Amino acid sequence: MLEYVSDLWHAFTARPDHLAILSIIPVTAFVTWAHVWMALKMVFYPIKFWGFHIGPLPVGWQGIVPRKAGRISGIITDNTLSKLGSLKEFLEAMDPEDMARIIGEQVGFELEHLIDEVMIDRNATLWENLPYSIKRRIYGQAHKQMPGILKDLVTELTMSVESLVDMKEMIVRQMEGDRRLMVYMFLKVGQKEINFIWHISAAIGAFFGIFQMFVYVFVPQHWTVPFFAAIWGFLTNWIAIWMVFNPVEPHYVRYPQFFELTKNRKFPWIKPVIPRIGTYNVQGAFMKRQEEVSDVFASVVTEDLITLKSIMSEMMYGPKKDKTRRIIKRHVNVIMESPLIRTALQLSIGPSEYAKLKTDLIDRSIEITMVPVCDPAFNASRAKKIFQMFKERIRELTPTEFQNLLRPAFREDEWILIVLGGVTGFFAGLIHLFVAFI
Repeated sequence: MLEYVSDLWHAFTARPDHLAILSIIPVTAFVTWAHVWMALKMVFYPIKFWGFHIGPLPVGWQGIVPRKAGRISGIITDNTLSKLGSLKEFLEAMDPEDMARIIGEQVGFELEHLIDEVMIDRNATLWENLPYSIKRRIYGQAHKQMPGILKDLVTELTMSVESLVDMKEMIVRQMEGDRRLMVYMFLKVGQKEINFIWHISAAIGAFFGIFQMFVYVFVPQHWTVPFFAAIWGFLTNWIAIWMVFNPVEPHYVRYPQFFELTKNRKFPWIKPVIPRIGTYNVQGAFMKRQEEVSDVFASVVTEDLITLKSIMSEMMYGPKKDKTRRIIKRHVNVIMESPLIRTALQLSIGPSEYAKLKTDLIDRSIEITMVPVCDPAFNASRAKKIFQMFKERIRELTPTEFQNLLRPAFREDEWILIVLGGVTGFFAGLIHLFVAFI
């Protein structure tokens, strides 16, 4: 047997093109690795369209994820985020009473200035000449009522948030407004899978290279080099993406185990163990990491996506802001309609100006309320309160539901990436043909 193999090897090395044939393996591995890297980059970059237009026809490229940020975010919201809980649950978990207290402190600091500002804008002369004792009584009454009113207001906004904010519209608007956020979210969640696709492609390419080498030995036709390179490029991209998400459900296979991975997967990567029967989970690379991903995704969602700032901004300035204003007006009027304040202001500025004053006060109240809501530290404190809830619910997702955290990034225009692999492989094969064979 060894003698037969030796004779075959001597016959092979006697060929004038044997080095070119042997180069098929490393070249195929490298080219595959390179074009998969390029394909993965094209999924996410460039953020903005790069190229030019010939009339209405765009000639260039924009990353699949940023180009379709709105559609992809809508799919993720429908398929996954909506299953993690409602906005009402999120706000309740953020502790509305504590939020009311913190907002109340901010408003309390600004309350007298707010009243002065609005009144001076309406009738500066009258307000400046109003006896200070009356002003103090108005300030005092407002300070007295403010904590209870804010508590009731925040509670009602929390209970009514589902009718004031459409979570899908909110997230889609965020992603379309900041496409970098969408890219960041995918890269944060799926960086290990992206690296896996990239690195495994070299191994797949080397395997195909061995096959192609034998094909050329038995069919020494130059056309086979670019032809099969195109096929390998096509198949590699398809297989690499498929391995990330499939199988969806875990399949456990028992095998004799003599080695195990080292802790933290560091050199020498494996160590010997007492022989035993091991179990290997045959499942998509991303699907295996559900527990790990839950931490990362929960962090991204609670810190960058579904935040108190984003929810409140949508309430105050979104499509349903008029409904929010009516709720705020009803609570602000509790102060404005108290006998002392109503009588003093109506006598000072008149009934018609008094009505306009209430509208101005609502506008300024919204602005002041949004100050602490937009504070990064305040948002971080709210994020901590819902992080654990998010994490636990992500872990409870079914494999199919969990898959949808990352799958839409590749499902959208996936065929482009696969075709790109074939085209790139073909041209790389042509270059290899002219350099090594001709």
